[in-house]
Amino acid sequence: MRKGFQFTILATCLLVAACGDTTSEQALYGAGAGAAGAAILDGNVLTGAAVGAAANVIYCQEHPYKC
Repeated sequence: MRKGFQFTILATCLLVAACGDTTSEQALYGAGAGAAGAAILDGNVLTGAAVGAAANVIYCQEHPYKC
């Protein structure tokens, strides 16, 4: 289980690293990262996608120089 968790962290970091240029892209990339993380951790995929999309859009809007 430890390797699965490490893989999840790595995959999530790589997906979030691609913030996107537009708000739509940011939401899409965040949703993908959230859904992937939730699927790997046996969570609710739709909730993970929603949280991931919101988190990535908020992060990129607050820190545009990092995206």
